[in-house]
Amino acid sequence: MNLRTPGPTPIPDEIMEAMLQPMVDHRGPEFAGMLPEITDNLKKLFMTQNDVLVLSASGSGGIEAAVVNCLSPGETVLAISIGSFGERLGKIAEIYGANVIWLRKEWGSTASPEEVGTILKENKKITTVLVTHNETSTGVTNPLKQISEEVKKYNKLLIVDAVSSLGSLPCPVDEWNLDVVVTGSQKGWMVPPGLAMVSMSERAWEANSKATMPRAYFDLQAARNYSERGQTPWTPALSLFNALNLSLKLMVEEGLENIHLRHQEVGNKVRQSVKSMGFSLFPIDESYCSNTVTAINVPEGIDGQELRKQTRSRGVVFAGGQGKLSSSIFRIGHLGYIPDAEIDEALAVLREVATIK
Repeated sequence: MNLRTPGPTPIPDEIMEAMLQPMVDHRGPEFAGMLPEITDNLKKLFMTQNDVLVLSASGSGGIEAAVVNCLSPGETVLAISIGSFGERLGKIAEIYGANVIWLRKEWGSTASPEEVGTILKENKKITTVLVTHNETSTGVTNPLKQISEEVKKYNKLLIVDAVSSLGSLPCPVDEWNLDVVVTGSQKGWMVPPGLAMVSMSERAWEANSKATMPRAYFDLQAARNYSERGQTPWTPALSLFNALNLSLKLMVEEGLENIHLRHQEVGNKVRQSVKSMGFSLFPIDESYCSNTVTAINVPEGIDGQELRKQTRSRGVVFAGGQGKLSSSIFRIGHLGYIPDAEIDEALAVLREVATIK
């Protein structure tokens, strides 16, 4: 089956094989030797000198960890939402008692850095900004660098959901001054779901020392302490760590510039192809279209679920829309392991199905 969703993504054979390695003692020397290697390579790919921690959890678990480790109940935060995952990030903060001020933009658009700056200037109580870098529900990439510049003008903490961007799109953590950055194994990292990677700046650790939201399994200070001796606080998903260890070596060998260029090229290819078939793109401004997932409007008179059913019957799986977009768009994922032949097959099948009356 040709899986063309924005996560989980296809896994290369050699990474699948890495998960078949025998189990080891997660308190023993084998794991203690592997974890620092994983951490060092993650720092290279995050482009950071900050701490990077690996949790046995989905990307959403990493998002929850970022929130509860840096915030306190009653604290005022700004949540920027341009789609389903921006909503999720802000709502997690609300669930734990934060006073969330929302900047909600039309789905298909980006957040305005200037508008972020205006809100921060007018509301002095805001301590932290929550933002999604790449919104897979709408196929839009936020101008994170410019948003960070506005946030830092007002000396605020910045928590970033980079689950579907880091490892595929440019997101230099230190250069862009990002405090907490979360990503997930099932996206561009070419590993099955189940690992979240979180970077924490010194400012984030300062916030952590004052934060009072409850946490146990997701205690990042505990994860930091254990990592110093090559361990995790809780039993790690050993097979996934083996897979991540190999995927990171492959990515470092390929090089970030080549990875980013590869995603840009396939993103351009998919967008041009679907437009040549008569489809229109969902993002309002094509210059902010994501290079990891393309969101496409379902044309009038076509049943989006039936379209995806027809492609699946031909061996190609596309994603539907989320929330209020469930019946109005479909999405093509192109991140991580994206062989040209599979992209070509997916586009050919879509063209075939689109011509069926």
